Amino acid sequence: MYQEYKAIPYYKIEATAKVDRRTINRATDITSDHPAMLVMTDFNDTTPFSIEATASITATNEKMIACGVRLLFVTDNNDNLLGLVTATDVLGEKPVQYMKEHGGQYEDIMAQDIMTLKNELDVLYLQDVEKATVGNIVETMKELERQHSLVVENNEANEEIIRGIFSTAQISRQLNITIEQVPRANTFAEVERAILSA
Repeated sequence: MYQEYKAIPYYKIEATAKVDRRTINRATDITSDHPAMLVMTDFNDTTPFSIEATASITATNEKMIACGVRLLFVTDNNDNLLGLVTATDVLGEKPVQYMKEHGGQYEDIMAQDIMTLKNELDVLYLQDVEKATVGNIVETMKELERQHSLVVENNEANEEIIRGIFSTAQISRQLNITIEQVPRANTFAEVERAILSA
């Protein structure tokens, strides 16, 4: 059955109208002691963007620009996560390394060639995040040496789903600080080098 709708009132714009250029933040005056959820991009509120594994590196970069993001999830046709690709992956050393190892041209590189594979990702559980502070998350991301950290929870079918993401760039903006990541020393030789260079 056809539903009749009425138009809402409309008016001529005022001659003195201005563009509102206020910066809109999800949360203001954030400190390290605030709840971590205030700096998490929650996929209940924000739609995550994804791309297929066989998308070209150029198409991947163009989608990031068009969507205004620096990270895309790489998924299959059933929305299963295969990995993720970041702006650093696209614009950094990975494409050069890939061409050195496999040959070919830049435009031949696909998202799957430079993405971080799913099994290489560390994730945070939502129940831990809900009890954490922003400072806890910053320290966790430093320890993981990651620009992004995924947050997961289990759905009704007990399947793990990605609920949100933390970004050091976003947290830095909200805290008005620079988050320095110190590489972990994994061997005694690296520990010795780290000590000598300090």
